[in-house]
Formats: sequence, C-alpha cells, structure tokens
Amino acid sequence: MNENVIRSLSGLVYIFLLVSATLFSRETFLALFGLFLLQTVREFSSLINLPKMPAVIVSGLMYLLFTLFVETTYFLDFGLIIASMFVSIQLLFWLFSDKFEHQDLQSKWVKLIGYITLPFILIAKIPYEQNQFTPSIIIAIFILIWTNDTFAYIVGKSIGKNKLLEKISPKKTIEGFFGGVVFAIIAGVIIAKYYIHSSILVWIITALIVSVFGTIGDLIESKFKRLANVKDSGNIMPGHGGILDRLDSIIFVAPFLFLFYKIITYVS
Repeated sequence: MNENVIRSLSGLVYIFLLVSATLFSRETFLALFGLFLLQTVREFSSLINLPKMPAVIVSGLMYLLFTLFVETTYFLDFGLIIASMFVSIQLLFWLFSDKFEHQDLQSKWVKLIGYITLPFILIAKIPYEQNQFTPSIIIAIFILIWTNDTFAYIVGKSIGKNKLLEKISPKKTIEGFFGGVVFAIIAGVIIAKYYIHSSILVWIITALIVSVFGTIGDLIESKFKRLANVKDSGNIMPGHGGILDRLDSIIFVAPFLFLFYKIITYVS
C-alpha cells in the first residue's frame, strides 16, 4: 500500500480515537490519555536509556493519583505547574545550547516526570470549566495544534528559505513558523466565535501559546531523537512514528496553557 495512504489512514484513526473518546465521556477521555501516557513514557524511556517498567509504573500511578483520587485545589494545580515549568525551562535552555551529552540517572527521572508525566496530568485537567468537564476545550486546542503544524509545513514548503534551528530540525523554517502562527490565530478566532462561543482575545492568546510553545516542544523532542540517533520515537503509528511524535507539542504546551487558564480564572 502507498506510504501516503498508510500515513493518512493512521492519522485518521488517531484523530477519530482522540475526538470520540474525548466527546464520549470524562472517563473515556482520561482512559485514552492514560494509555497515551504509558506509551509515551515507554518511548521517552527508550530515547534516554531509562528502565521502562519502573518509569511506566511510577508515571501511571501518578496519573491515577492526580486525576482520580486527589482533590483539585489552586495550591496543588500551581504546584504541578511550577514543577513542570521548572523542567520545561531547563529543556528550553538545553535546546539552544550545544550540549548533546547523556544525563545521569537522577536527571533522567526529573526529565521524565517534569517533561512527560506532569504535562499529561495537566492535559487531563485542562478541559474543565467551572469544575465541569468541557471536552470542546481540549478538542479546540488540538485543532489549533493541527492547524499550526499543517500550515507551518505548507508555508515552509512553499516559501521557506530561512532555517529556524537547522542543527536540530533542518526542515523547519522561520517563514513556516510565522505561517503556522498566523493560521492558528485565524483558527482561534473562528473557534471562539462559532465553536466555543468565548472571548476572542483568550483564544488568540491560546493560539499564540500553542504555536510558540508547541514548536519549541517539537524541537526539544527532535533534539532527544537526534541524541538517541533515531528518526521516530516509536513505530506504533504507521507513517507517523510514535505517540510522543504526535503529542510532543501538547506535552510542552500544557503547563504554559494551564497556567494561562488558571490566571484567567483567578482574575475573573
């Protein structure tokens, strides 16, 4: 079968599972992203040479604990945000440095928890509005991510000449990056007016956060793969690679986006 056909079918199955599980109920949403987490942990553990089974068990237990058993409070949420953003900022500096060395075991565990596990917990907390599960929020965020990725590729392929970060991702261009941002903002306005029926300004800012930090997340994962000397994080999705390859943007975006929503809630 043609590679493009396989890639398209695989992508459609992924989108169908994500959208249907999210819309069906809170339980199916949490279950799907719990499975995504476990697979992502396996893939990331392979990239950084961390024992898979302990990593999967620890991350799975943390996900269950914070999504099902621990009562949500502002202090808890901000604690999760700070812990995750601490690692995110470290990775941001690492991305723009010339360091490609392997880290010690403790550093690997910190990266696993802060870069993978905590963001998944925050993703599970994002689609709530006034303590009510609101699936349209997370679906809208994924639409923004897909819009940004698609138009960054199209614009970059069409007119891209200046490399964004060539040593990490040779195909990404500055023109593509700004093209993705512009179309994500347009999508954010449409979402605010016709889907979420919410503040246009909030969704423009959401689009900016998704575009900027999503691109950074993609580049950070690319550096991990370059360090591990692999093309994809896994092969569970034919034509697309692994789950980490599909979710690298939302994983890095999650703490920044959740902080933004918490500030809005607190101020209002």
